[in-house]
Amino acid sequence: MPTYDYVCTKCGHEMEVFQSMNDSRLKKCPKCKKLGLNRLMGGGAGLIFKGTGFYITDYKKKSGTPDSGGGEKSSSSESKTETKAKVAAK
Repeated sequence: MPTYDYVCTKCGHEMEVFQSMNDSRLKKCPKCKKLGLNRLMGGGAGLIFKGTGFYITDYKKKSGTPDSGGGEKSSSSESKTETKAKVAAK
């Protein structure tokens, strides 16, 4: 839900209110009980992510991008070939 800022023109009281976009504007000040609340124009807070965190590893890899472990795969396949040759020689 969005946060709206209000200021009372009668007493100067300022407040933030969580309201649905469908809710009507507040008119009565909770401090002085007079009809003088005006909703302030805000620049917006932007996008807020809530949760444990967002990391680059959370996203699906693009097809065609090389893995960072490419060198490890080739060395492990070479060692397997060497091991098979040693076993066959015995």
